[in-house]
Amino acid sequence: MDEYETLRVGVDGGVAFVTIDHPPVNLLDVAMLGDLVRLPDDLLARSVRVAVFRSADPEFFIAHADLDLIRRLPREVIERSDQLGPFHQLVERWRTLPLVSIAQLEGRARGGGSELALSLDLRFAARGRAVFGQPEVALGLIPGGGGTQRLARVMGRGRALEVVLGCCDFDADTAERYGWVNRALPPDELGPFVENLARRIASFPPDAVRRAKIAVDAATGSIQAGLLEEAFQFNQTLADPQLEARFDAVMAAGGAQTRDGERNLDALIDQSAP
Repeated sequence: MDEYETLRVGVDGGVAFVTIDHPPVNLLDVAMLGDLVRLPDDLLARSVRVAVFRSADPEFFIAHADLDLIRRLPREVIERSDQLGPFHQLVERWRTLPLVSIAQLEGRARGGGSELALSLDLRFAARGRAVFGQPEVALGLIPGGGGTQRLARVMGRGRALEVVLGCCDFDADTAERYGWVNRALPPDELGPFVENLARRIASFPPDAVRRAKIAVDAATGSIQAGLLEEAFQFNQTLADPQLEARFDAVMAAGGAQTRDGERNLDALIDQSAP
């Protein structure tokens, strides 16, 4: 299997264990995006049936998308498109892969990190450790990686709006109650539970597993139209002339994208608010 800059990948018995290892806080940046784009073909070439995503850092699954990457996106108002953009293509590739993907969440997963986890098939979280959030609106953006669409599908409109508009952190038990994750488990039970489930699924006929995914997805209808609308609305927020000042404020308020700043991102966002 190819070498990766931000991931460590091992395959055993049809199960791939994908460990995110990108200090200091597992930012979803250009390097990680490149690895996540290449990984599906590698897993399929190795006849992987189940992929388990976990983190080498107990405090961070994926902190969020790199703010510097967002700052480099085009700022002019972009017309509606009938084609998915690169990140939407990436998360949809993971959702539709003919294998099962599982997120083992033991640290913070905010913004793009939450959205990547939502694009995987199953999510399990460690009580007292996992933290979830979509803080984009507090900066003048909206979730732009599928969050508006997938959250509404897993938890309903009202709770999705609470998450997206409130920009608060959610613990594992609340995430379980809302449907953000399948289950919240004690930290010492999470890894064994996920591994046992992954190996169980990998032991079943792969064609039946693949067809079951397709059939279940048919129950909720096509997501593409919603992703295109999300992309259009996200691009409109990028044209806000105050956006750069908000990014500067959150960076100056306490070190966003540093370990200390990300541990207290809720307070940091409140502190930087106008």
